[in-house]
Parts: sequence; C-alpha cells; structure tokens
Amino acid sequence: MRVLVTGGVRSGKSRHAEGLLVDAEHVTYIAPGRPADGSDPDWDARVALHRGRRPAHWRTVETTDVAGAVREADGTVLVDCLGTWLVAVLDDGLWDATSRAAHDAVDARVTELCDALAAQQESIVVTNEVGLGVVPSHRSGMLFRDLLGMVNQRVAVVCDEVHLVIAGRVLRI
Repeated sequence: MRVLVTGGVRSGKSRHAEGLLVDAEHVTYIAPGRPADGSDPDWDARVALHRGRRPAHWRTVETTDVAGAVREADGTVLVDCLGTWLVAVLDDGLWDATSRAAHDAVDARVTELCDALAAQQESIVVTNEVGLGVVPSHRSGMLFRDLLGMVNQRVAVVCDEVHLVIAGRVLRI
C-alpha cells in the first residue's frame, strides 16, 4: 500500500504517518529537508523532535535524492516531507529561474520520484497541503505553492490512498 499524507503545518501529518508504521519491522525513513546544522535553532529543534520520535531500528537517510533513496530502500519507505524536499530542489538554483524552467526541472524530478514510488510495495509520503491558504503576495511563495500543488497531484496518482490530516484528525480519501 502506498499512502500520501497531507495537511497543514503542525496538523499531525508526521505523527500520523509514523503511526501507520508502528508495527513495521524494516522502515527506511527518508528526510529530504536540510539537516540540522546549528544555523537555525528552531529548525534544529524540529529535526531533533522528529529524530527522537523514530524507533531506533528505523534506518534514516537524509538526502534530496528521494527517488534514489526510495529505489535503494529496504522494506517500507517513509518520506517526510515533500515540502522540505521541494525547497531543497528550488534552493539548487531554481528560485530565480523562469517559472517554466523551474516547473520543467521539478517535473523531471517528480517523474523519477513517482517511478520509484510506483515500484515500491509499501510507502508513506508526507507533504504539505498548500491549496487551502491565501494567495501568496511574493513570487517565491507563488512558485512554491504552484509547484507543490503539482508535486502533490502527481504523487497522489501513484498512491493507493490520500490521508488529509486536520487538527490531528484524519480523513481518508
């Protein structure tokens, strides 16, 4: 089973995704955001919280090559989260690219990711739901929102279920 877990910031998405795997023996946890590095205490605390919740027997891979990590994973895969992955992809010189160039570059990476996920028997992918908020007033916000919306739709196609988490409550779609 492949499940996409989406919801707003601090909605309980990660906790729900981790709970789906409570009985799994072999889990590869893929963390595609920037690692804790001491430059941002708030981010470092958030990373530490996530690390502290993971069972000791889970294997953790911190990488922006999510497709490669999914292909190499042993057992069930948990990717947390596509929003931080997209920021890392955009940080690789795409924030200032034309919208078309950024879309094409992200689209190619998403194709790789979807192919890898489709070949994976069991996976949970966490992402942010950005389609329920206000229209961003800055280009970077609009670019992120539009691209993550596309990423979420493409990944949802290869998943068997989508779980929307709101205030800790789960709606299975």
